[in-house]
Amino acid sequence: QVQLVESGGGLVQAGGSLRLSCAASGRISSINAMGWYRQVPGKQRELVAHITSGDNTNYADSVKGRFTISRDNAKNTVYLQMNTLKPEDTAVYYCNAEGVRVYYSLARLVLWGQGTQVTVSS
Repeated sequence: QVQLVESGGGLVQAGGSLRLSCAASGRISSINAMGWYRQVPGKQRELVAHITSGDNTNYADSVKGRFTISRDNAKNTVYLQMNTLKPEDTAVYYCNAEGVRVYYSLARLVLWGQGTQVTVSS
């Protein structure tokens, strides 16, 4: 089965840091881009950070200067280093992979992780 497995969420104090990790597993040959999204109840899921296979990145304005996205292509893993966390960063964070190529199909797949809760206390 092709899937994304996330880790690193939890409860932290305002001003603290967390690092989220997400690894893609299965018969994957390559991944074009990976990213992190977040969602709070009653609101639309929003992009937090995005990174291509060539390490081009983009961030939501609300996290620029505080969050850093990176990836290890050999491990099909993406990371999100979150510093200077604020209560408004509290959300369920979802890992995403786009343009996923597998050995058994010509299609490009889009994958989502199960979500991991990040809670920042004031």
